[in-house]
Amino acid sequence: MRNKMWKFLEILILIIAVLSAAGAIAFIVSTDNLAQLGARPKGARLERMKRSPNFDGKVFLNPIYTDMSFGFGTYYKMIKRLLPGSEIRRAKNPLPIVRLESTAFNPELSKGLRICWMGHSSVLVEIDGKRILTDPIWRDRCSPSSLAGPRRSHPPPIALEELPRLDAVLISHDHFDHLDKNAVCTLAKTGVKFFVPLGVGVHLDKWGIDSTQIIVFDWWDSFDFDGSGFQLVATPARHFSGRRIIGGYNSTLWVSWVIIGPKHRVFFSGDTGKFPGMTDIGERFGPFDLTMIIIGAYSELWPDTHLNPEQVVDAHLALRGKTLLPVHWGTFRLAFHDWFEPPNRLLAAAAEKGVRCIIPRPGQMVSFSNLPPVERWWEKYH
Repeated sequence: MRNKMWKFLEILILIIAVLSAAGAIAFIVSTDNLAQLGARPKGARLERMKRSPNFDGKVFLNPIYTDMSFGFGTYYKMIKRLLPGSEIRRAKNPLPIVRLESTAFNPELSKGLRICWMGHSSVLVEIDGKRILTDPIWRDRCSPSSLAGPRRSHPPPIALEELPRLDAVLISHDHFDHLDKNAVCTLAKTGVKFFVPLGVGVHLDKWGIDSTQIIVFDWWDSFDFDGSGFQLVATPARHFSGRRIIGGYNSTLWVSWVIIGPKHRVFFSGDTGKFPGMTDIGERFGPFDLTMIIIGAYSELWPDTHLNPEQVVDAHLALRGKTLLPVHWGTFRLAFHDWFEPPNRLLAAAAEKGVRCIIPRPGQMVSFSNLPPVERWWEKYH
C-alpha cells in the first residue's frame, strides 16, 4: 500500500512539474502577459477598501461561509479530472455565431429592452435608451498568456471597434474570463465609463485608463446616471477573486449588478454560488424583466462558488425574474462536464417550475417585444 502511495505521489509531482514548466515557458515567451496580471491595491484605492464592511483588513469575505479549502483528496480528484475523460468538454466544430455588423445597431436607441449575448458572460444590453456591456472578453484565451489557457470555442460575433456607442461597461470581478485587459484598453478609447468592484480599479490604473472613467463600487453602492431614474447598483455575490497564482487572492471584491431603467430592470449575476442574498436582491429591486445568470463551470469540487443549472432556476425565482438568459457556458472550457450539459439541465429544471428562458446563439439580437422560442441549436454540435 505504501509503495502504491509513493508511486502515485511521484506521478502527481511529475504531472504538476510538467504543467508548471509548460505554463512558465508559455507565460515568459508570450507578450503583454505581465501587464495582464494587473496590480495590487494601494494608495487611495486600498484606503477605500479598508473602509468596506466586507473587508477584514487582508481579504474580502463572502456573505456567508464559503469553503475554499482543497485537501489531498480534492487535488487527487482534480488531477484525475484534468486527464481526458468520457465527457465532451469542447464542441467538435466552431459554434454557430451570428456575425454582427455595426449596422445591426440602430443609432436611435429605442425605449425598450434588447440584448445580444456575445459569448461567456459578455452581454450587450440595450435598455430604455442606454447601452451597457457586461464583462467584455474578446481575448482568444482567458489567461494571462496568449499561448496557454482555456481557448475560445467560437470567435466574438463582432470586433470591439465595431461596437456601437456604450454608456457603461460593468465588470463583476477580476478573473481572466471576466476582465480582459485588451478589451478594456480598446473600449477605453471611446471614453466609456467602467463600473468595477472595490480593488479592481487598480488594475485599470495600471493599464492606463483615465481615473475619470473608473467608478468603484462596494456592495449596495449605486450610481444615478442623469437624474432620470436610470441606476446601476452593485449587489452581493458568493465567489472569490484574484489574477495571480501567488498573492492577490480575494484582494478585490466580486459583485452582481442590478440595472434599473425607467421602464425595465435587469439583473446580472457575475460569478456566484448559492446564497440567501438572491432573495434580498429580489425583494429590494425586483421584479426583473430579465435575469442573466451563470449556468456553466460548476463542479462538486467547488460547490459554493458556482451555481449549477437547477440552482440557477431557483435563483431566478428568488430574484422575481420574468425571463432567464443563461450565460457563462459554451465559450470556454472551465469545468469537467459536457459543454452542452448546462443548457439541457437548465431547460429541464425550468420546465418543471414554469420558468421562461431564452438561449440565443452568440451574436443573435433578441428583442423583448418579440421573444423567440428556445431552439436547441447546440445539439447539432455535440
